[in-house]
Amino acid sequence: MRVLIQLRPSPDLVAAVADPGRTATTADVADSLPGVELDSAFTPVAVPRPIPAAGGDPLSLNQPLDFSLAAEDASVLVRGTISDDELATRVTLLPTLRPDVVGVFADPVVQSSMTCGGDPPLGDWHDVERLLNVAGLHAEGLDGAGVPLAVCDTGINAAHVARQLGRGVTLDAERSWNPAGVEGRPGEFEVDHGSMCAFDALIGAPQASLIDIPVLRSTRPGGSAMDGLLSDAVAAFAHLRDVLDMQPAGTRTLVVSNSWGSFSPEWDFPVGHPGNYSDNAAHPFNLIVASLDRAGADVLFAAGNCGRECKDARCAWPTRPICGANSHPRVLSIGGVDTNGERVGYSSQGPGRLTARKPDVCGYTHFSGSKAFGDTEPDSGTSAATPVVAGLVAAIRSHWPASRLSPAQLRALLRRTAEDRSDVGFDYDYGYGIVDSAGIVAALQRRAKSVA
Repeated sequence: MRVLIQLRPSPDLVAAVADPGRTATTADVADSLPGVELDSAFTPVAVPRPIPAAGGDPLSLNQPLDFSLAAEDASVLVRGTISDDELATRVTLLPTLRPDVVGVFADPVVQSSMTCGGDPPLGDWHDVERLLNVAGLHAEGLDGAGVPLAVCDTGINAAHVARQLGRGVTLDAERSWNPAGVEGRPGEFEVDHGSMCAFDALIGAPQASLIDIPVLRSTRPGGSAMDGLLSDAVAAFAHLRDVLDMQPAGTRTLVVSNSWGSFSPEWDFPVGHPGNYSDNAAHPFNLIVASLDRAGADVLFAAGNCGRECKDARCAWPTRPICGANSHPRVLSIGGVDTNGERVGYSSQGPGRLTARKPDVCGYTHFSGSKAFGDTEPDSGTSAATPVVAGLVAAIRSHWPASRLSPAQLRALLRRTAEDRSDVGFDYDYGYGIVDSAGIVAALQRRAKSVA
């Protein structure tokens, strides 16, 4: 089983790992661990320490938290494998044998959230453009200009995206990033799931700057171009934290679109185990997600395609399939509706595992758009719905950076203005409803007048 090992080495080593201008290796941090085959190709990642208000619980994500990367506070993650035959024993003994071992956590397989559902597309991307009121957004100057939009997926083919859109695409190669062992230049990956996500994000934010994060380009034995390991997402989010920190505080923006998740408990520790990912706020990735939100990023995750009516064949959760970071209280978890506003049957229903009220809102999916999988295949799944909403968020950020509207305030705005699809407000099918850009613009106009 692949695992992430959280260590607390000497402060100078923590400082070296946390400093983006320096490179520390796995061998520098942990030359050996009993029973663990360490992955020397993985660059160690600094994990910030959550700091609650006085008297608060540092492991609760449902409260205001600060995060410290100071050498005396932070810890370090390395990656490795433990034999299945010795798993239970080794996971228990490691913290006892090595006082610098804080914990051992699951490094589950994560996979893209696309599914075709067997039905042809309903409408096309111009219908989505109309439903998002893109013309109205542009009239307010909300087109994503200057906003970095990270697509964490299989990599982007920028030329294909530009052809399908019929206009140029801005790709920020300097701030893009590849996992260890993944070859390829930003924006030049083969046309695949990531190109679909990039296309869909640019429907609402055509001027956004794409950051290519091919986190699903797995190099694990038996892996494919449509899945990866959570540890690569850990490293990717650490890189994105550096991207944020290099921006001026007053104009800081970053939108992070994630159309992937864990479909099965097979690669995870059981619920209740300290190394579990699906239900564990203390898993390092869930902490890093919270720290990225605190630094000013808008993080979106697909709710997944495990809806009861026609779930994806990969779904192995018996109940509550929205798990891990996809159910995180500091992210927008996105369900899917078609261009008629009806929930698609594969869109996962709540409650979520880290927080119950998931999905948050729904975006549009199952339309003809990127043609990443051929001329007749739709952009589908909550994989498409998530970048559609990410594009809307990036458009908002054109004039409303995190210093004016925090990620938490923006999430509340999207929930409050969503088109309710039930009689009870929030429900586990649609969340708070379908995103409504006209309602968002009206609310922002009122907010601007109130602070003028």
